[in-house]
Amino acid sequence: MLFRGSAKAVAAERMAGSLFMRLSENFAHQHGYRPSASEALSWERSIPMLLDALLDAGLDDVEVLLEYQLPLTSRRADVVLAGVHPRTGEPSYVVVELKQWSSAEPDDESPTLCQVGDYPGLRLNPIEQVRGYCDYLVGFNGAVADDPHRVSGVVYLHNATESGVQGLREVGQDRHGRLFSREGRGALIDHLQTLLGKASGASAADELLNAKKVPSKQLMTVAAEEVREREQFVLLDAQKLAYELVLRAVERARRNDHKEVVVVLGGPGTGKSVIALSLLGELFRQGHSALHATGSRSFTLTMRKVAGARKPAVQKLFKYFNDFIDIEKNSLDVLICDEAHRIRETSSTRWTPAAHRTGRAQVEELLDAARVPVFLLDENQVVRPGEFGTEAQIVAAAEAKGLSVHVVRLDDQFRCGGSEAYLTWVNRLLGLTEGGPADWQPDGLVGLHVVDSPTELEDFLKQRQAEEYGARMTAGYCWRWSPEPKSGEPLAVDVRIGGWERPWNLRGDRALSGAPPAALWATDPAGFGQVGCVYTAQGFEYDWSGVILGPDLVWRGDHWVVDRTASKDPVFTKATSDAEVDRLIRHTYKVLLTRGMIGTVIYSTDAETRERLRELVPAAPAAADRLPSDRVEQR
Repeated sequence: MLFRGSAKAVAAERMAGSLFMRLSENFAHQHGYRPSASEALSWERSIPMLLDALLDAGLDDVEVLLEYQLPLTSRRADVVLAGVHPRTGEPSYVVVELKQWSSAEPDDESPTLCQVGDYPGLRLNPIEQVRGYCDYLVGFNGAVADDPHRVSGVVYLHNATESGVQGLREVGQDRHGRLFSREGRGALIDHLQTLLGKASGASAADELLNAKKVPSKQLMTVAAEEVREREQFVLLDAQKLAYELVLRAVERARRNDHKEVVVVLGGPGTGKSVIALSLLGELFRQGHSALHATGSRSFTLTMRKVAGARKPAVQKLFKYFNDFIDIEKNSLDVLICDEAHRIRETSSTRWTPAAHRTGRAQVEELLDAARVPVFLLDENQVVRPGEFGTEAQIVAAAEAKGLSVHVVRLDDQFRCGGSEAYLTWVNRLLGLTEGGPADWQPDGLVGLHVVDSPTELEDFLKQRQAEEYGARMTAGYCWRWSPEPKSGEPLAVDVRIGGWERPWNLRGDRALSGAPPAALWATDPAGFGQVGCVYTAQGFEYDWSGVILGPDLVWRGDHWVVDRTASKDPVFTKATSDAEVDRLIRHTYKVLLTRGMIGTVIYSTDAETRERLRELVPAAPAAADRLPSDRVEQR
């Protein structure tokens, strides 16, 4: 949230000329950069229109929360109004989406999407947008989780004529989504008066802001229900847009023998796999032929086990990228390529029989397999030589076949407490974006700690586990990985740091000595105690993440030094250039440092690196070791 006050207090700030300056300053403090010119302009043009309506409605003492950040995500609602219901006396909340659009028309094939004036591309219908915010708030904020009737949603298109936006209502309206145009200002005022009384909304706002936060639904724990039964996840904004674009493309393909491609780009925790599962579940229920594919053995085997538990038909929905070498062209309705940054140059390996070697690029095989190929990727998660999945490569391959491509960018993220500041900090720390390492400014969304020994790191995570949080330890691939032990023998303790020693996670597909198979290390409670690597952690999330920076990445003077000789990763060969090794090792630590939903604790094996990290991350008081703000309650 960027600013809070009663309607009359916020209006006074505006009249004094200080409101928008304070919004900009608070935005910069929270995110580490200034708001864009378009965002600042939207504040200046839209917020006054809502404030004037509130004052004309006599709702001077309703509490106004500007740019309210939804729990456990970086997504912000434009405004949340907090007050007292005029009839029941209960707390009452109105989520408001403000748009400057003068006109918008629903898409002919999917009213959940719309075309805005002359702007290119499709947008999510704002009624669907605010409805998603309401549903998400109910699902993740304890103040309203048991009282969903306390939440309402409003879209105010203050520049639009009624005739210019009437068609948007084709999507349907309900308590969580109701649209008002400029001509409907009087109706908006009447509607707000039915939801909010004239009493002060300060207490209601306190209750909303101080409520316990419910953690994000873990991807694996609801995968089976998502695929087999019903939709479990609430998709927001660009997530919902990507989802609807795919369903629209499927319908077009069915009706018109049409083929198109959807590319979804997003960083860690932006919900790519949630979109993939939501799509797979919906397409499965509608009877379409759809498959989910990745280049990750751990992710695919885990999905088969969790989502397809005792359901062979569901297990068969999860494939690998190299399963489509000789599939008949367009034999599927949809192929969902998750973790598409792991696409390789070719599906052939040294074990592929000569008769099956096609010489075709793997991306071409995936494009040909379905009428609607969907690619979800993050180019900064390429961690192995030979992985070629990029937006440019996929788009070029699709356009070479004459296919139209829709690209959706996911800017919001749902991991790391929804902290954009943390992701920016990680990217700058590792030199993946410009600016160099920055001091960490705690933002109340995610915990970040630096420790001085692996024992301290493990003890910290054990304490979180005692509080019923999930936790895992990971490390750079800097220690030899012993062969699997024989049945009944203990795991080899390969990761040795001083007197501290722990085993790597298992490599194989069967449990041994109390440890889960490799594919289940991130999700099986027995995975704690072994150290995971990037290949078992990538694609997964857990509450608390402990990351060991090995001697392959050390700080010297004023910059990072990547030492390829310290890496024991067998994928780095003589043919892998120093520049490529440097890039992939930094990507590896980016993946490891962005697995934690609630917080991350870091240890480096190098003294100079630890000293630098200590300079960047202030020591937290003991009371702050739990969480950065509210304690997150598990369901």
